[in-house]
Amino acid sequence: MQIRRGFTLVLAALTAGLLVSAVPGHAQAAAAPTATPLPLTTVADVVSAGDRVFVSGGRSSTDVVVTSAAGAVVGTLSGLPGPTDLLLSADRRTLYVALPTANAIAAFDTGSLIESARYDTGAGECPSSLALTGRYLWFGYGCDQWGGNIGQIDLGRQPARVTTGVAGQDFYDHPLLTAAGQNRSVLLAGQPSLSPASVYAYGIGAAGALTTLRTNDWTVIGSNLQDIALDPTGTTLYTAAGAPYEVQAFPFADITTPSATYPTGAYPNAVEVSRDGARIAAGADATYDPDVFVFTPDGTELARFELGDELSDGALAWSPNGARLYALSYDWSGRDQATLHVLTVPAG
Repeated sequence: MQIRRGFTLVLAALTAGLLVSAVPGHAQAAAAPTATPLPLTTVADVVSAGDRVFVSGGRSSTDVVVTSAAGAVVGTLSGLPGPTDLLLSADRRTLYVALPTANAIAAFDTGSLIESARYDTGAGECPSSLALTGRYLWFGYGCDQWGGNIGQIDLGRQPARVTTGVAGQDFYDHPLLTAAGQNRSVLLAGQPSLSPASVYAYGIGAAGALTTLRTNDWTVIGSNLQDIALDPTGTTLYTAAGAPYEVQAFPFADITTPSATYPTGAYPNAVEVSRDGARIAAGADATYDPDVFVFTPDGTELARFELGDELSDGALAWSPNGARLYALSYDWSGRDQATLHVLTVPAG
């Protein structure tokens, strides 16, 4: 069988021994993480399909690395122009890959690793973030200042129909997008690259029409937004910005005052909600302090992890069953080595 975008078998090496610390009275001790050096110098995103984990190399790369659930490298989707954001379908059988340097989005079968489709988003669009609500695949795009907006791919049509400029406002850069796993009627977009930062809550109506519902009060999100997330029901949104030094939760219906905060230390840069909504993973771009924290929605800390390197922006992913948390780090000292960390979180 011929495989497009080559599936290349490679050997894996697992390395253990990262520091895991527990906070007395708050966090429980967790099993020691494992760390796998990846055949990548940079990393952009990570997602878990359960038995397989996918890691994209970013705009300067041509590869998406495939690992086992335990983190062992088992293959590579190669020949891809600048893979960045990754997204799995609800049944985890399709992997979508944003290719901003090619103005396209690729789709792969997660079992065979064969490319099943490629969607052209238009010249100069630079699709860089992805979200999915039922039949609609959304992409945040933007190649230059104030050229950003939201596009939509109607996967229910044959051939699929691509529409751009569906948001009522432009963005300085490509907007960060996220959707709720159990709610197809809402979409969240974050404005990166500006201080103070902002987020926009959208409603999805008939035929996929996008309506702006609300945005945040001035300065409430903070500055230098790095990542956003929604709980499975779409009732709570989460933001990780360079400041304040905590991940914040807001009611989706009222983005004015945080309903909960999750301390991370300096420069929060990642947030991810487990599939059941019971755990919040939060990360920070810290050099010598813990990088990854796990909380319950009420703010109780369950665990914290020191990766040894810098956590990449937005680079956290839960396994579907919540048993593992995946984190990507890069070496800031100049070795140009990216690493996948597999973290086991104690039960809350």
